[in-house]
Amino acid sequence: MPSIIECIPNFSEGRDCQIIDQIADAALAVPGIMLLHRTSDSDHNRTVLTFAGTPKAVIEGVYRAVETASELIDLTKQTGQHPRMGAADVVPLVPIQGITLEECAILAHQLGQRIGDKLQLPVYMYEAAATRPERRNLADVRRGGYEFLVEHIASDPARYPDYGPASIGPAGAVIVGAREILIAYNVFLDTTDVEIAGRIAAKIRESSGGLPYVKALGLFVDGRAQVSMNLTNYRMTPVHIVVERIRELAAEEGVGVERSELIGLMPQDALYAAASAYLQLPGLSPNDILEHVLSQVNTTSDR
Repeated sequence: MPSIIECIPNFSEGRDCQIIDQIADAALAVPGIMLLHRTSDSDHNRTVLTFAGTPKAVIEGVYRAVETASELIDLTKQTGQHPRMGAADVVPLVPIQGITLEECAILAHQLGQRIGDKLQLPVYMYEAAATRPERRNLADVRRGGYEFLVEHIASDPARYPDYGPASIGPAGAVIVGAREILIAYNVFLDTTDVEIAGRIAAKIRESSGGLPYVKALGLFVDGRAQVSMNLTNYRMTPVHIVVERIRELAAEEGVGVERSELIGLMPQDALYAAASAYLQLPGLSPNDILEHVLSQVNTTSDR
C-alpha cells in the first residue's frame, strides 16, 4: 500500500486566474501529484489548492508551487479580507494513507528548510511541526500579518524564522506544518454588519471559550457578514453542531443564516454525520448509501 499525503497550500491571490493557473501548473508538472480541488475567492483574495500523491511527488510539486507564487505575488500590493503573511501563506501536510502525522512533520521540516535555503524566504513551522509551543497555533504565528512582520522580523527574537533569512521581501514568509484533516467552512449571515459576525466568531471559537476545535473570524465577503471557520477535529465538534450554534447566536442578534460554503474538501463521514443529524437517521453508514452499495455489487459481479 503506497503512502499518500495531502497538501492544502493557501496562496494570497484569488483574483488573477493567470497567476493561479501558473502556480497550479508548476505543481502539476511533477509526475505523481494530483490536484483534487481548487477554490479562489476575490474578497479574501486567496486561493486554496488541494494536492495529493506520494510524499516525494507532493513535496516536489508544492515546492515548485511555492517558488512560482513567490515570483508572481507581491504582498506590498496585495490586499484582501483574509489574514496573510506570505504569497504562499500556509502549507500544511496531512497524512492520508500509510504514513503518520509524525512522519509528515519530518517532511514538513525538510520542505521548510528547502524553501528557506533555496528561495531565501523566512519559514515558520506550525502545528505538529512547530519548534516551540507558541508557534503551534496558526493564528499565533500569523498574528499581525505581513505588515507587522516587516517591522519586527529582524529586531524581535520572537519573530525570527525557523528557516531562511530574518528579513522579508514582497513575497513575505511561508508557514509550513503538519496536521490532521480539518474542515474549512464558512457561514454567511443575512446582514452586512461584520461586527455581528465578529461577535459570533468570538463566541464559538475555542480560544475565547467557545466550541472545542473551532477557529473562527468575522469577515465581510460577497456583500455579507461571514463567520469564517476552521474545524480542526470534526469528529469531536461536527459541522452541523457549529452551524446550529451560529444559527442560535445569529437569532439573538436579530439576523439569520443565509447560506454556507465549504472551502476545499471534507471527509465522507462528516457528511454522514450531518445527514444523520438533520434527517434524524441514527446509525447512518456507508451501507445505507445507494452509490456505495451499487459499487459493491458491481465489484462482486466482476469477480
